[in-house]
Amino acid sequence: MPITASPDAIALLKEDHKKVKALLSSLEKTTERGADRRVKLLQQIEAEIKVHATVEEEIFYPAFRDAVRKKEDRELYQEALEEHHVVDLVLPEVKESDPAGEVFAAKAKVLKELIEHHAEEEEKVMFKKARQAMERDELRELGARIQERKKQLRSMGSPRLGQATGARRVEMVPPV
Repeated sequence: MPITASPDAIALLKEDHKKVKALLSSLEKTTERGADRRVKLLQQIEAEIKVHATVEEEIFYPAFRDAVRKKEDRELYQEALEEHHVVDLVLPEVKESDPAGEVFAAKAKVLKELIEHHAEEEEKVMFKKARQAMERDELRELGARIQERKKQLRSMGSPRLGQATGARRVEMVPPV
């Protein structure tokens, strides 16, 4: 596929945000009686987050950091990594809580708020600065790389939690 036919990186990342937010909204609407549904939704959310965060950290964030010139713009890179780290801390707590209990709902809500904040900041600040700092062809090339990496990650199976931020993020578990 020629690079010009590839969606740009920002469009792909925004689509991921939309998908994860929809899953989080579905999770938030569940009740204690829907424990099985909660578990399934959380598994989907975890898989989407891990793939998304990995492609951001391996491909998009480094390109963004290298493209911007202002210190405050480069700090967005560090902040984004830290926000991923916080999600990595909260997600296991949600998974470890009883899906039929009230604590699960509270932790899931906090996770949703963290992810929504992160996505909003990326979309309103980081992505705008990236469009200013990068050429359209570069964003398309990054998009092609992101698509390819996502295929690789998904073919490896379900992601396992607990990985550090950065390129060391994903440890995949083969499908059962």
